[in-house]
Amino acid sequence: MTQTGELTQRARALAYEALREDTRFNGNPFIEHPDGVVRIISDQIGLSEECIAAVYLHEAQRMHPEVEISGFPDEVMTIVDGLRKISAIKPKDTRLEAEKYKKLIVQYSTDPRVTVIKIADRLEVMRNLAMFPKSSRDQKNLETLMLYIPLAHQLGLYNIKSEMEDIYLKYAEPEQFRTITRKLKATEKDRVRLTEEFIRPLEKKLSDAGIRYKLKIRTKTAYSIYKKMQKQHVPFEGVYDVFAIRFIIDCAPDRTVEQDLCWKVYSYVTEEYEPDITRLRDWLSNPKPNGYESLHITVKNAEGAYLEVQIRSRRMDDTAENGLASHWSYKGVKSDVTMNNWLKSVRYQLEHPFQEKPEDMPLPPSSEIFVFTPTGELRILPAGASVLDFAFNIHTGLGCRCTGGKINGKAVSIKEKLRTGDVVEIMSGKNQRPSADWLGWVVSAKARNKIKLELDAEVRKKAAEGRELLERRLKNWKMALPDGLLYDMMHHLKYNSVISFMAAVGEGVIDVNDIKNYILNPGLLVIRNDHTEEKGTESAKPGWAATDEILVINAKGVRGLEYKMSACCNPKYGDAVFGFVTRTEGIKIHREDCPNAPRLKERYPYRVQKVIWQEKK
Repeated sequence: MTQTGELTQRARALAYEALREDTRFNGNPFIEHPDGVVRIISDQIGLSEECIAAVYLHEAQRMHPEVEISGFPDEVMTIVDGLRKISAIKPKDTRLEAEKYKKLIVQYSTDPRVTVIKIADRLEVMRNLAMFPKSSRDQKNLETLMLYIPLAHQLGLYNIKSEMEDIYLKYAEPEQFRTITRKLKATEKDRVRLTEEFIRPLEKKLSDAGIRYKLKIRTKTAYSIYKKMQKQHVPFEGVYDVFAIRFIIDCAPDRTVEQDLCWKVYSYVTEEYEPDITRLRDWLSNPKPNGYESLHITVKNAEGAYLEVQIRSRRMDDTAENGLASHWSYKGVKSDVTMNNWLKSVRYQLEHPFQEKPEDMPLPPSSEIFVFTPTGELRILPAGASVLDFAFNIHTGLGCRCTGGKINGKAVSIKEKLRTGDVVEIMSGKNQRPSADWLGWVVSAKARNKIKLELDAEVRKKAAEGRELLERRLKNWKMALPDGLLYDMMHHLKYNSVISFMAAVGEGVIDVNDIKNYILNPGLLVIRNDHTEEKGTESAKPGWAATDEILVINAKGVRGLEYKMSACCNPKYGDAVFGFVTRTEGIKIHREDCPNAPRLKERYPYRVQKVIWQEKK
């Protein structure tokens, strides 16, 4: 019976007042919806009064966001917040994104009962599906199949799951639904007769053995029969296990006693009827990983009809029927470790509604975040992901050109961290290129790998330019650079690969004239590393020599001064920068945190130029 405590009364009164002018698609008062959800979570599931209050408050605020709902306990407000977030989910393509959206629902459920309430909410909607317009009805039906039926199954809410499945079939395949339900009704008397005939020769044996039991007929749902017909390509009559006869043994909840009695019943059944040993399923000796315990056997009666017989104790039946065993592996529903741990937490609260959850009970998975594109497409990223991670997740090209983004409409840098539920828009620039420091701003493997590939490609491009420049100059000078001299020079300048050395030549970091002088006199290289103007070996173009004066530049360039933004760190207006005087390309502007900055300043301090940005007007 629905709980009507003071908390429930307060919440319903608030909702009734807020929703008094709202109606459903059938013209009935909208308050019927939360009332229906409350009956399900209270009478069928047994959730607490806090959950009931949360349902009323959520519906009031969902329909009228301006409604003030403060003043209720924190536990209630937490559930309301979770329901609000789930209600905001608008699946772009439920069929393709089902697994992602199921995980998102779990992520939003800080209190695990939120998901249970949402399933109850969906059941109430499905019971009244006929009132919705066809397009909305079809969408809700598909969402139920892809999202809520699997979640109900994972939570062990089997009766709710079965009811939603049959409603789904009623609207998705109305002809099939009518045919199957009609045949189920027409054959009901036959099932009762078969059951009575089945038990009659066993009654005395079981009574003499002192075994107390209850016999149950478990008929498959219309949806289950439909799926089996589709899978096996058979008509209704070809589904031999339309129903099962279930022995529920009344005994003490002692595993040894239970198993002994189950096997005794099994022996009496197989003595009387011919068993199909190939269909024996012993989940007594070896319970399923989800905790499911039962003994299943298929037997043939005198008429040649096959019957499925299930044997279990009252405790085992309660566990299976009420969802106290995680049941997904039994039906093959996909799951992962974090999801399973979280579902254990849900089941604990369902099984112990008036006890606090143990401190060590797993919380919802937090290793992933769920964010959306502006068009509503859901993307899953590792926790701690940035705007840059998101850009690479969309497309490598977009990631490489990413200059920043907008999170929920607010402009942010590429380093900004994302949170579940964010709507992210990427900003890009055609001249933007990855730099080494990007590797410190991303956490996803895809982004890191793509950045490394782009950096490597840029280095190789510069190396090709440097090699071509050096070979051309050496040809003009009629000189050669033997491998021995090349590696000796690389060793002195601390380059560990020919590619990085040639890239430095291409960047102008290493002057080809220095290489020429080293070929002529290798000893000069050491002098050049500690170069001072007094040595007289540095010859820069007029106006290029480094001084103590400060160079003032802007983003558009300064008349009469030749300089470029370095590709290795892509400086932007406002960055802390310095200038580096090259031999062939004028002054190159580097960021102070450029990966090459320490080497340039240590080896060529005489080429470093102080730089500040000209203020924008």
